[in-house]
Amino acid sequence: MSKQKLKARRPRGFEDRLGRAMAAEGALLQRVGACFASWGFQQLETPALEFTDALGQFLPDKERPNAAVFSLTDDDDQWMSLRYDLTAPLARYVAQNSQKITRPFRRWQAGPVWRNEKPGPGRFRQFTQCDADSIGVPGPEADCEMIMVACDALEAAGLARGEYALRINSRTALDALLGQLETQGPAPIGAAAGTILRAIDKLDRLGLAGVEALLGEGRRDESGDFTQGAGLTAPSIEKVLAFVAAGEGDTAGTLSALGALLGQGELARTAIDELTTIANVLEQAGYGTDRAVLDPSIVRGLDYYTGPVFEAQLALGGQDGAELSVGSVGGGGRYDDLVARFTGQSVPATGFSIGVSRLAVALEAAGRGALEATAPVLVLVFDRADLSAYFDLARRIRAIGVPAEVYLGGAGLRAQMKYADRRGSPLTVMYGADEKAAGIVNVKDLRAGAEQAKTITDHKTWREERPGQFHVPIGDLEAAVKMVLERRQTP
Repeated sequence: MSKQKLKARRPRGFEDRLGRAMAAEGALLQRVGACFASWGFQQLETPALEFTDALGQFLPDKERPNAAVFSLTDDDDQWMSLRYDLTAPLARYVAQNSQKITRPFRRWQAGPVWRNEKPGPGRFRQFTQCDADSIGVPGPEADCEMIMVACDALEAAGLARGEYALRINSRTALDALLGQLETQGPAPIGAAAGTILRAIDKLDRLGLAGVEALLGEGRRDESGDFTQGAGLTAPSIEKVLAFVAAGEGDTAGTLSALGALLGQGELARTAIDELTTIANVLEQAGYGTDRAVLDPSIVRGLDYYTGPVFEAQLALGGQDGAELSVGSVGGGGRYDDLVARFTGQSVPATGFSIGVSRLAVALEAAGRGALEATAPVLVLVFDRADLSAYFDLARRIRAIGVPAEVYLGGAGLRAQMKYADRRGSPLTVMYGADEKAAGIVNVKDLRAGAEQAKTITDHKTWREERPGQFHVPIGDLEAAVKMVLERRQTP
């Protein structure tokens, strides 16, 4: 009786990535990390697993199993979870090493994070983040610096001004708004606060009508699932919608509209002061509204934010000309109470995180993220009895910093060339009996050959001209490889 075969499958929201995708993400990480380091942030690595109570209950999708994280028990029955971001582990590290670190403590970190959420387009359950955080500096000026760092990091990743925007709001302003709202039922407004904030956070996906439904009785989505609403009164719903629309004018107009909506309470004054300071410092530092703008619709889903919050959104067109819709590719803000969970004392902190995986997907969709993996030069094999000669040619190519591979598949010349095309090899090296006798190697520039072949209409001419191919003395192999690669990089 034969065993039943396993079905090869992977869980939704977890991706297999190869070559080109890994090269694109690796290049983004290198550029963003170098940008963070240039601002004086030092690199830190924390483990993938943290004790579950150290991560806290901050994720917005609290109704899902395992509180939206992936968890398991240690051998001493303590619950551990895969980190859902890089900030909560940082808070644990700062608390655990408070006597050792120098404040302000400025660190950057990159790595995978895991969220037990419903996956969707550009939304993964495992993805890569790259963060910069400053611990120990209060005040909106420090938040301003993080916004400037974020702008520089996005430009280092390859985005031009006008292709992204840092949208800025204040949790203090949202708290001031919540204090003025009323529900239709007897429950206090605090019980509905999370639902209200989550509704506002979905504005970019659901539009005003969808948000209005979630602020009221609720909303049924395309699948038929019903989401219970916040149950606000009609005047309160109108006030929330006016709040999120207050950013449609210029900076002065936004601040004026928010001031009129929020009134003169302490929270309102604090929020307006924060946003005014941030707007003024950004303008004076040369980070104008072509890079960073006030936007009261920005919430940020994580519950640990305590002050200014900001989110990076793209304005890129796809290869078909349509505007891309990928949501936020980064965000951050102030979280002064996160370290206090361990120490009992508030520690000022602010930071910014880029969702590298989502940004890479967006750039690829725009035809901009196609940072090609460095495919190897392929050394073709004509005589398997003399493999050492081919391995020596590949060794010489690798010695000049160029990947090289000897074909070991056991197929003929036609199949080897097809393999080189599929791998995306920039060129091939041929060293058959005739080349050995003459002391030469045959080098073929595959891209140039393909371009030249378009103008050749008959097989006889193709065989005679051998488009893209040329011979060089075997001692000049390295120079020939460099020449072809440099020519490929020239527009």
